[in-house]
Amino acid sequence: MYPQTKINIQKTNIINNSIIQNETTEIKTIIENETELPIGYISIPSINLKNNLYNTNSKHNNIEENVTILKDSLNLNTNKSIFILAAHSGNGQIAYFNNLDKLNINDEIEIKYHNRIYIFSVIKIFEQQKKGYINIQKKDFSQLILTTCSKKDKNKQLIIECKIKESSWLFYFLSISIAFKYCKSFSPVAE
Repeated sequence: MYPQTKINIQKTNIINNSIIQNETTEIKTIIENETELPIGYISIPSINLKNNLYNTNSKHNNIEENVTILKDSLNLNTNKSIFILAAHSGNGQIAYFNNLDKLNINDEIEIKYHNRIYIFSVIKIFEQQKKGYINIQKKDFSQLILTTCSKKDKNKQLIIECKIKESSWLFYFLSISIAFKYCKSFSPVAE
């Protein structure tokens, strides 16, 4: 009787271990797949561009496939961030920044990033010599930098510098303060 019970318990453990292992593998696969999903998008209406953005650790965050978040970017969710995006210009399906040279000062760019929307305004358009890096002066506000190869000079980078104009958090706090201002007279009062 005891040996049979011991065998049954071992079989149960093996079955339980297998189930636990399968569940763990399934959870790991879901987490790995989630890092490959878009975390937002870039939208530039004036040049008819809208493209997904991927986590910097995603295999899809590369210039040969998408608009790319450079690893040197400072997170948009922080104050005074510098968010840098790069993409190809020229011919072909991956030339997402081909019309970047058609942007004008004050054109708006919308970035959705981790469920928050940021609106940027173009403040400066310039070119720099290609050196494998770009020089950006950090400002007292959050910046968006877009860069691609210059169409005019193959030895230069086109750089579009943008300033934060609005973010979804601003609208959220404004909405709350407006609602509070107009609704405080409706507070329930015990009589």
